[in-house]
Amino acid sequence: MSEPALTFIDVETTGTRATRDRITEIAALKVVEGEIVDRWVSLIDPGTSIPPFISKLTGIHDDMVADAPRFETIAEAFKTWLGESCLVAHNARFDASFLRNAFKRAGLDYRPRLMCTLRISRRLEPEQRQHNLKSLLARFDIQTARAHRAEDDAEALWRLWQAWQQRFPAEQWQAATGQEREHRNLPAHLDSALMSELPPRPGVYLFYGHNRLPLYVGKSINLKNRVKGHFQRDHQDDKAMRMLQQIQHIEWEETAGDLGAQLREAQLIKELMPIMNRQLRRQGGLKTWFWPDGDHVPTLAGSAVLISSAPGERFGLFRHAREAKQALKTIIEEHKLCPQVLGLEKGKGRCFANQLGKCAGACCEKESLEAHTQRAQAALERLKVSAWPWPNRIVIREKSVHTRKSAYHTVDHWCYLGSAVSLAKARRLDFEAVQFDVDTYRILNRFLRSPEEHGLSITPL
Repeated sequence: MSEPALTFIDVETTGTRATRDRITEIAALKVVEGEIVDRWVSLIDPGTSIPPFISKLTGIHDDMVADAPRFETIAEAFKTWLGESCLVAHNARFDASFLRNAFKRAGLDYRPRLMCTLRISRRLEPEQRQHNLKSLLARFDIQTARAHRAEDDAEALWRLWQAWQQRFPAEQWQAATGQEREHRNLPAHLDSALMSELPPRPGVYLFYGHNRLPLYVGKSINLKNRVKGHFQRDHQDDKAMRMLQQIQHIEWEETAGDLGAQLREAQLIKELMPIMNRQLRRQGGLKTWFWPDGDHVPTLAGSAVLISSAPGERFGLFRHAREAKQALKTIIEEHKLCPQVLGLEKGKGRCFANQLGKCAGACCEKESLEAHTQRAQAALERLKVSAWPWPNRIVIREKSVHTRKSAYHTVDHWCYLGSAVSLAKARRLDFEAVQFDVDTYRILNRFLRSPEEHGLSITPL
């Protein structure tokens, strides 16, 4: 039985973003039964200028590609030439992502099978620290005329492949390439054994980079499928590509269900501050409009009032005072409220907005303060922060549909205190320095509107 065709490939590009940057050179060597049977080598006009630092790295300048073909003009012929062969490249997802996007812009769908020599190197020599192409070529005494030129790098990769076959026993070589075929979608620096351990159950997962730098925290009701999903869309997303190039380790925690996963995700993001998470990062100085009972004007207050029992309404959750004032100003204009009465403007008597016909006249007694207060609070209703409906803390029981075990989440005035494996342990959870968190508030508000619908039961403490 003949071996399948392998295509050793390298692409040079204008940058690292597969969806935005462009290919400047392609070299592909087609190998059948251990022999190079054909090659495709071409400079490519990227349709944009090549950044100076890229030219310095690759030696490819704008004038060199001025008369080269655009990828769109060679796409169909090149796709036919590639056929069904498996692409072999160092950090193969990088090259494959650029090719898939280039073919997509040309109106063609291309989804190659991949073999990554970076991952194969890590499997063959896990004791070695350096697995970049330059280090590997030096280790195996493979000379190249020009670094970062596509044809030289593709040929060097083929010679490295041959050197591996000569150095390592056939059984070890076949095991390394077999594992690569099985886990070809994984990040190059990630131990493939971790993927087989991921459970198909709810929980949170953590991606780490070099020296255990936290990269990303996520949650899912199916950890295995969610993590796999990250590794299948990098050609469409520059952020995903950057993250996958850095991932070296995965950790995860199982939870009883979706609520526990969402609460733990929000908590971990605030604690670890992963560089790829943005939406749930810590929000300092949270502001709200607090309207005390009996007053005719709200005051801008900090997050402490959100967990206090002071009588009154809270309207809006804002990242800073400027955002809060702009939101109130918009509502004032929409409903012809008085900016002077509501404290956004200083002065006495008739306000400027009333002179322009944009205020109903609470400032000059054309409208009573009681009527104005009622209208203002009604207008702010859409921003109203739900009041904590219990006198003290509660424990939320969440039962796993997979293991039948339960988790007990302790919450006090929208603040998540932690989870425990029993009600007795949950009762003892307490954090004196806990602060109101808008993301936790939104998660709890969503689940606690109809706890039975989510399979939750509540025990007030």
